[in-house]
Amino acid sequence: MERPVAPGEEAEAEQQDGLTKARKTGTTTVVTVLIGTSGWQYRHWRYTYFRKGVPQNKWFEQVLRDFRTVELNVTFYRLPKTEVFAGWYARSPADAVITVKASRYLTHIKRLKDPQPSVDMLMDRIRPLRDKLGPILVQLPPDMQVDVDALDDTLRAFPAGLRIAVEPRHDSWWNDDVRRCLERHNAALCWADRHGAITPVWRTAEWGYLRFHEGKYDPWPFYTDGELAEWGDRLVSTYPNGEDVYVYFNNDPGAAAIDNAITFAGQLRERGGEVTRVPAERPDFAAADL
Repeated sequence: MERPVAPGEEAEAEQQDGLTKARKTGTTTVVTVLIGTSGWQYRHWRYTYFRKGVPQNKWFEQVLRDFRTVELNVTFYRLPKTEVFAGWYARSPADAVITVKASRYLTHIKRLKDPQPSVDMLMDRIRPLRDKLGPILVQLPPDMQVDVDALDDTLRAFPAGLRIAVEPRHDSWWNDDVRRCLERHNAALCWADRHGAITPVWRTAEWGYLRFHEGKYDPWPFYTDGELAEWGDRLVSTYPNGEDVYVYFNNDPGAAAIDNAITFAGQLRERGGEVTRVPAERPDFAAADL
């Protein structure tokens, strides 16, 4: 398989190791972008991204050597014990930013009702991440219609100052009451892309959050350079003063997430953005045929 080539070839700010504040005097940064992938335990990344000889129990270390940040998906399906989070803390670099996806028990089973016990359990389990904890992603079910009171209660249940991103997936959520609720809590509306934007591009917080689910390029689910460039322009214009934006690629099949992350980082740097590390080498697509 040949590598696809697109047409046209902390908690709060202090928890994020001063990402926004650590600027060189006299320079201007239009946006600070932390780029990573949504998860990493993908067998189809064996050999294409994880090179031959790297055991699966070392994949986490490779991901956080290559990227500064990763979005934990496993926490959505099951909430690991505190010892697991402590292990991730110990096995990751000092500057790692580990974002956590909230449990589906809170979002899909309880549907944000009586959120405090679920939030308390989540916060207790992830406590060992300490200064490496990034935002919490609250992704709602696609059939869950708007409930501003439940959203407000959920955001209040989290500790003050913790960065929360919310990804609604039903059109009924796109109204001014929801926007104002997010703004009150400094919670970011998660911008999401699947063949184009599938959410409004509201700025609701002092920081931002973007997820790439599926691009238009063939082979699926890669993004074209043009699609990524549009999002780069949008980030630069929406966050012009060095604000932090977390970007996660969820288009994992075929190692598309890795390849597109590298492309997107290069585009943002060309636009003057400050971008965290990405892999030095693109995936070895020929190895997928082994």
